[in-house]
Amino acid sequence: MFLLQFRRLFRTLGQNSMKMEVSTNQKSIKEGKAEIYLTTEKVFYNPVQEFNRDLSIAVLTIFSEDYKTEKLAKAQQKTMNKKELIREDVEGTTGSEQLDITILEALSATGLRSIRYAKEVPNVTKIVANDLSLQAVETIKSNIVHNQVENIIETSHDDACMVMYKHKHHSNRFAAIDLDPYGCPSVFLDSAVQSVQDGGLLLITATDMAVLAGNSPETCYCKYGAVSLKTKCCHEMALRIMLQCIESHANRYSRYIVPLISISADFYIRVFVKVYSGAIHCKKTTSKLSMVYQCTGCDNITLQPLGGFKPNPSEKNPAQMKAYLPAAPPVGEYCVNCHQRHHVGGPIWSAPIHDHVFVSRVLSHVEDHPELFGTAKRIAGVLAMVREELQEVPLYYTLDKLFGRVHLETMPMLIMRSAILNAGYKVSYSHASKMSLKTAAPAQVIWDIVRTWEKTHPVKPAKLEADPVTKHILSQDIKTPVDLSEQPDANPISRRDGKLRFQTNPAPHWGPGSRAAVNVGEEKMSKAIRNQNKCSKNKKRQHSPQSDDEKRKKTDADTEINV
Repeated sequence: MFLLQFRRLFRTLGQNSMKMEVSTNQKSIKEGKAEIYLTTEKVFYNPVQEFNRDLSIAVLTIFSEDYKTEKLAKAQQKTMNKKELIREDVEGTTGSEQLDITILEALSATGLRSIRYAKEVPNVTKIVANDLSLQAVETIKSNIVHNQVENIIETSHDDACMVMYKHKHHSNRFAAIDLDPYGCPSVFLDSAVQSVQDGGLLLITATDMAVLAGNSPETCYCKYGAVSLKTKCCHEMALRIMLQCIESHANRYSRYIVPLISISADFYIRVFVKVYSGAIHCKKTTSKLSMVYQCTGCDNITLQPLGGFKPNPSEKNPAQMKAYLPAAPPVGEYCVNCHQRHHVGGPIWSAPIHDHVFVSRVLSHVEDHPELFGTAKRIAGVLAMVREELQEVPLYYTLDKLFGRVHLETMPMLIMRSAILNAGYKVSYSHASKMSLKTAAPAQVIWDIVRTWEKTHPVKPAKLEADPVTKHILSQDIKTPVDLSEQPDANPISRRDGKLRFQTNPAPHWGPGSRAAVNVGEEKMSKAIRNQNKCSKNKKRQHSPQSDDEKRKKTDADTEINV
């Protein structure tokens, strides 16, 4: 009896010591005003994404102000139309102080983003933090209690699409929906565009950049409904493919999008778009989309709009526009610059991808409150470049590709930008590339500048003879007067102010990390893990007497949580 009691006491002490060890091994992560604890080494945290979260908080802060103003103005207009002019009733029923602003983080993981929204974004009344993993939901609950935001954040253990479909009715839609999945977000878009309020905000991330950047055009079409092209301006094209994909999902429900900010950063793209309802506005979508013709020789890009609008002479109101189909194709059988054929991609979003007024307001907020954001300098630098981008010019050239194609020494960026300005055309950088040239100047003007540079920096004769494309480009006559004298305006303000415009790699091995496992269907998940590297396993099996059952026992199918 004494021996049995001693064993029970020893077992209890051992369990208590294990609990104490777990509590002392908790990993603390502090970001912004939030602090979360992780009790397992399987939890993945990527500090590079702090920029993503900081920018989202800054955007939501400005959006919440606009959202309240828009909703109040609509309610007041509706009251005016009904001739109910009692101001007290208007303020009592639709006042900004009683307007609900609810946010859904559909793929919440540890809850860090939701907690930061609750503590740092003003005017938010409710946040739903959802995740499919039960272990993730338990982690979210403990972190919510630790940060004392139980009155704002509500947890949900469900499929993200189902959560959104349950809120697609007008009465319970979300003011903002944040989608930050691992890889492609397109599977969530159908439910997202239905469950966001009229004038609400979608915050969407995509990390499958290889697909969007042209490495697999057929896969891009399956996922996003557009053919991607492998070109130097692939990062902006990825943004425009994403925007047309969101627009196509929204149009099915008589809704359309208005892009506020579209960012290409690190290993992902991030877009912030407002969603509105209106069937008549959906008819304008064809004028916002274009097919892309890419020359296989000189990499020149030509756009073919899917539709357009022109004045309708039969209407008394001159503002009435009539839709028409543009003539196609916009290019000949061979490129006029290098006499090569074209690839066709798209459709892409060819309308503006930023709202410069909104960008300026977000930038001012970050510069006025740098203490609120750990990546304030980088946000200020990126948004300063975004504000300088030419709105009316989709895609861009890259300086190294332009001169490398004809085997020339690369012209200094300021001289190239000066030459374009001297020719009478606007020019800007793109935030997506250090060597970018965004300009409305025709390709003929750009190549004339290259040919003028070649006069004083000639190409090697051997390379000229070996490459017929280079020979064809450089042999053409210069039709545009080219002035290479440096212009003061060629140096953009963001560069003169010393903004942190482009981020250096923060670590040797940085990126999106490993995909998080989902704690649903243990047999399926185990099978998926076992099938990894199955070819190498089959080779080892021929030389090892170890049985399959013994190998399965070594398989670790624990759930990973992705922040």
